[in-house]
Amino acid sequence: MFKKILVANRGEIACRVIKTARRLGVAAVAVYSEADANARHVRLADEAVLIGPAAARESYLVGERILDVAKRTGAEAIHPGYGFLSENEEFAEACEKAGVVFIGPPASAIRAMGSKSAAKALMGAAGVPLTPGYHGDNQDSAFLARQADQIGYPVLIKASAGGGGKGMRRVDAAADFETALGSCKREAANAFGDEQVLVEKYVLKPRHIEIQVFGDKHGNCVYLFERDCSLQRRHQKLLEEAPAPGMTLERRAAMGEAAVNAAKAVGYVGAGTVEFIANQDGSFYFMEMNTRLQVEHPVTEMITGLDLVEWQLRVASGQSLPLTQEQLEIDGHAIEARIYAEDPDKGFLPSTGRLVHLVPPSESDSVRVDTGVEQGDEITPYYDPMISKLIVWGADRKQALARMRRALAQYRVVGVSNNINFLSRLVALPSFVNAELDTGLIEREQGLLFPPQEAVPDDVWLVAALAELLHEQREANSKFGTAADRGSPWRALDGWRLNGRAERKLVLRLLEKLQEVVVLVIPAGYQLVLNGRSVRASGTLGRGGTVHAYLDDSRVNAAVVITGERRHVFYRGHSWPLALVDTLYVGGEGEDVEGGLRAPMPGKVVTLIAEPGSIVEKGAPLLVLEAMKMEHTITAPRKGKVISFHVAAGDQVADGAELVEFVAAEA
Repeated sequence: MFKKILVANRGEIACRVIKTARRLGVAAVAVYSEADANARHVRLADEAVLIGPAAARESYLVGERILDVAKRTGAEAIHPGYGFLSENEEFAEACEKAGVVFIGPPASAIRAMGSKSAAKALMGAAGVPLTPGYHGDNQDSAFLARQADQIGYPVLIKASAGGGGKGMRRVDAAADFETALGSCKREAANAFGDEQVLVEKYVLKPRHIEIQVFGDKHGNCVYLFERDCSLQRRHQKLLEEAPAPGMTLERRAAMGEAAVNAAKAVGYVGAGTVEFIANQDGSFYFMEMNTRLQVEHPVTEMITGLDLVEWQLRVASGQSLPLTQEQLEIDGHAIEARIYAEDPDKGFLPSTGRLVHLVPPSESDSVRVDTGVEQGDEITPYYDPMISKLIVWGADRKQALARMRRALAQYRVVGVSNNINFLSRLVALPSFVNAELDTGLIEREQGLLFPPQEAVPDDVWLVAALAELLHEQREANSKFGTAADRGSPWRALDGWRLNGRAERKLVLRLLEKLQEVVVLVIPAGYQLVLNGRSVRASGTLGRGGTVHAYLDDSRVNAAVVITGERRHVFYRGHSWPLALVDTLYVGGEGEDVEGGLRAPMPGKVVTLIAEPGSIVEKGAPLLVLEAMKMEHTITAPRKGKVISFHVAAGDQVADGAELVEFVAAEA
């Protein structure tokens, strides 16, 4: 076993590798960019070295600097995690030449699988089933369009190098092909440095099933069963589970054997994943092989009881696989949810900012949280906006689903938009509960996953008001903390007046909805009046904004986190970002702000689409913004006229920067 390794990554995977190394008695060196100087993986490592500015291309993607750090610190091996240099054949070769072990497959295997086109040709020769399509080198747009016509729409354009949904578009009609192709090529070039694409038949209602494989340097190779990764948005996975629902023993064996054949065809060593598109009838096609550990590997660990990172370290140090295929077994069911800083209601746009309040569910044998951030850390625009991976285990799928719903209900995040409420709706969706899975499920269930804004429950307004009153009393008590102050009349916030007790009004807001709560202090609590309903309220504040309240005779447990004017209420598995309204403040006269469309996040302007002076319909594309390695189209909010652009292609823009001068048609 190694004495010291270098972890050439960041976030939760870097933290995970460091923890496993420490458990095995192996020292871990972390590398970090300027944006990650205070990151969790830096705090966990035995030592850490700065490798460059925030941009990944100037830090985490610079293999020469990482190798130099390995030599200077005496690291015998480099664990690349996933993303960044994990599937970079040149870096794997450089490690070998430098005498540093690359904890991953040989460069030849990465090269063979690095091009989706070449990989499919290789898999075809190995007898692995392939999706119909064009996987060649001819990248002429007219030629690719003719290939798409021959394949038959819908088709899928995919970047030949890389994955993660970047450089991928479904195209339903020939008229849309050229635009989609251009966008795919730009995105692929930006994310992977290679704009080559392939075109395949889009399988209707497909399932995305992948097989975890593991090989060693002694010719042994096994599969550690399957994961179903069908629940995706924008071709990026949101929920993964293992084993795949409805999988028969025969189909598992067939897919496992095909995956092992694929791995052996390239002399694979270490952890890898062979991904398949599966039809509802049980047939399946090779999609790609990820020559690295996958983000979703924890669900495999939960059902096998194994540590795949430990296996990686042991295999890379020359040891044989710890178990044979016959010794591997499935125990129970596991589900992973990816907690992202993003706004599902805005097309899953990434969100940046400080995690001012972060309380994950308590971990146990059946609940696991893999994360690279802690409360107070910042989600920056430079990297993937993942907050954590939430993994649960159950004796069966029904129990795992119940535990996932409960764990999501306990997760509290304040400071960035996040997808927890969305995930809570997703795991409760009847089609998901009944395992009616395919990659179009989220798109198909828009009505249930994005319901109209519902009325805020009365208890939420009441709990928010009670928490405000309890917080005020706590503040008053802290100011009059000495024995001499305890009898001060100014300490009691009981609304006392010479001629009787006074009423007070608290005004709260959610979006445009204003809600007034009338407060009257009574013995041992408050009388709260909401829309004519009078409620006796009392309670206590706990750590992290926890509120233990009594509303009349009902016991209510909730949390109210205060950040500025915001009162973030967490109640019964949902959250509401209410605001406390200062009734003494008088704003302006309601100026019209529709004239400027602003950037929803920091990013780079890729291209301007609309012409200044043109009349456009609602939803018409105006410009394309690139952020976090993905393209986002800014569209017209309603029918109107494009007056002018305040930016040009290539400009870097800040969050909230004005992009387009736009006037509604009725104006």
